[in-house]
This record gives sequence, structure tokens and C-alpha cells, in this order.
Amino acid sequence: MYQAPEQLMAWNKANLEAAVRFAGIALEGAERMLEVQLKAAKSAFADGVQQAKMLADVKDPQEFAQLKNTLAQPSLEKATSYVKSVYDVAAATQSEINKLVEEQVSEFNKQVVTGLDKVVKSAPAGSEMAVAAVKSAISAVNSTYDNLSKSAKQFAEMSQANIEAATSQAVHASKKKAA
Repeated sequence: MYQAPEQLMAWNKANLEAAVRFAGIALEGAERMLEVQLKAAKSAFADGVQQAKMLADVKDPQEFAQLKNTLAQPSLEKATSYVKSVYDVAAATQSEINKLVEEQVSEFNKQVVTGLDKVVKSAPAGSEMAVAAVKSAISAVNSTYDNLSKSAKQFAEMSQANIEAATSQAVHASKKKAA
């Protein structure tokens, strides 16, 4: 099947736009990740300075023991919050990439079906079975892709719920231990 140069140019332009969108999503994800890390670093530095000042003011071993317990709690909460923030940024970026991939797969499928329809019009008599077989194969591949996509979404939702539960349990356990 011969494609006109205009069709090839349009296809190239669409692929370039998809690549630019993918790069934009990746850069936005990296920027959000950098913001999370920078915020955590600033917070850790400020906490370190504050803890050093508090340790410098300790007068006896009993006061040191009490201070140790009070310093551990906020650090654990911040660590779990940091892990959750990193996961959230990664999950959001992955979700955006998945949407882009789904759009590209859908567009590709449309183009293949359109191309097959054109081939059928110019195909010799009796080739309908071969075209039907190709369409059936494409349908099976799409169905498999949809099932995998749904499974991946369910896995992501379960992972999110597990991270939230683990974070909550870790903070709760540390609060009990400090009390």
C-alpha cells in the first residue's frame, strides 16, 4: 500500500508530538521529585540544627533520655511522609505516562483498521478471510492490552493502599513506643 508523502509527514508529526509530550511528562515528574527532595533536605537540615541546639542545652542524663524519645518521633513521621511523597510523585508520573501510551495505542489501532479497510477495497476476491483474521488478531491483542492495563491499575491502587496503611502503622507504632 502506497502512502502519500502528506500521510507520512502527518504520521511523523504525530510521533514527534507524542515524543515531546512524553519528555514533558518525564521532566515534570523529575521536577516534582526534585521539589520533594529539596523540601526534605531543607527540613532535615533545620531539624538537625534544632536538635543540635537542644542537645547542647542538656544538663543531665535523665534530660538526655527524655530528649532522645521526643526527637525520634518527628523524624520517623517526616521519613514516612517523605517516602509517601516520593511514591505519590512516581505514581502520578506513571499514571500520566500510561494515559499517553493508551492514547498512542488507540490511535495506532485506528490507523491499522483504517489501513485494513483500504486494503480490503483493493484486495482481490477471496482475501476477506485473511483480512478478517488480521482484524481478529488485532482485537485479541487489544483485549490482552486492556486486561494488562486494568491489572496494572489495580496493582497500583493496591500498592497505594498498602503504602498508606504501612505509613499509618509506622507512625502509630512509634507514637505508642514514645508514650
